[in-house]
Amino acid sequence: MLIVTDLSTQPFPGQRSVISIGAYDGVHLGHQAVIAEVRRRAAETGARSVVVTFDRHPASVVRPESAPRLLTDLDQKLELLAATGVDATVVVNFDQTQSQEEPMAFAQRVLVDCLCASQVVVGDDFHFGRNRGGSVATLRELGAANDFEVEGMTLVPRTDGPDEPISSTAIRRAMAGGQVELAKRMLGHPFEARGIVRLGDQRGRLLGFPTANVEVATSTCLPADGVYAGWYFRPDGSRHACAMNLGRRPTFYEHAETSLLEAHLIDFAGDLYDEPARVQFTNFLRSERKFDGIEALKGQLKNDIEHARTVVGA
Repeated sequence: MLIVTDLSTQPFPGQRSVISIGAYDGVHLGHQAVIAEVRRRAAETGARSVVVTFDRHPASVVRPESAPRLLTDLDQKLELLAATGVDATVVVNFDQTQSQEEPMAFAQRVLVDCLCASQVVVGDDFHFGRNRGGSVATLRELGAANDFEVEGMTLVPRTDGPDEPISSTAIRRAMAGGQVELAKRMLGHPFEARGIVRLGDQRGRLLGFPTANVEVATSTCLPADGVYAGWYFRPDGSRHACAMNLGRRPTFYEHAETSLLEAHLIDFAGDLYDEPARVQFTNFLRSERKFDGIEALKGQLKNDIEHARTVVGA
C-alpha cells in the first residue's frame, strides 16, 4: 500500500481514483465494508482504490476537551488499512489550520486536484470540513461539476444488540464495559494496545508471576479495569498467550492515580524491558478486586492464568 503525505502532487498521474474519506479509527467492520465497495468499484473501472484519513483524530484539534480515546494509533490504522488491499492511503495532517478549511476547498484540493476522483464512497452520515459543514450532498455538488460520482452507503448494522450501526463510538462503549469480545465482533479483529515495557515495582516477580508493565499512551482507549486473557506479541514476531491485569492494584494501593497494564506471559521466561509490546485483548475474565492477603491473591492469579490458557487455547 502506498502511503501519501504530500498532497501537492498526484500519486497516480493520469489515473482516476475511487476514494473513501474518514477518521477510520479502529478500521472496524463498517469501515471495511466501505473499503470493500471502494475496491470493487475501482476494479470494475480500472481506477485506483484510495482511503483518505488523518494523522490524528480531528476531534483532538477541534474539541480536545471531549475528544475520544483512540482504538488505533496511526501506525495501527495504516497496518489495518494495508490489510484491506487498498492501493493507497492519503494521510492528511490535521492541525488548527486544516480544521478551518472549508468543505468545498478541502474536497477540491484532495479529491479532485490530488487524486482525480472518479467516484467517492462514504457512509451516508459523513461530514467533513470546517465545523463539519460538508456532507454527502456537498460531495455530490462538487462531483457534478468535476465528473465524479458519490455513493452514500447505509452503515453496517449491529447484529448482536441495539438497533444501531457498527461505529467507533459503539466499540468504545463496549470497551468501557470491559466487553472486549463484543468489541472484537464489531472490529473484526481483537482490540490491541501498544506500548513500551517499563520497569515496575517487580511485585509480580516476587509473587511468582512476573509481568510486563506495558506503558500505553494516554490517548489509547483501554477497556475497563479488570483481568483479561489475550496474546502478547514481541518484536521478533513471537506470540505468547497471556493473562493481563488492567487496573489500580487495590490489594497494594489505596488510591492509585492511574490504571496500569500488566501482562503475564504464560510459560515464558526472559527479559522484556524496554521492548515495544503489542497486546491483544480477547476475553474478559473477571473484575479487579482487593484481596485479604498475599496468599489469597496468589491463589487467584494461578486460577486466572489457567483460565487464560484455556480460553485462548494455548
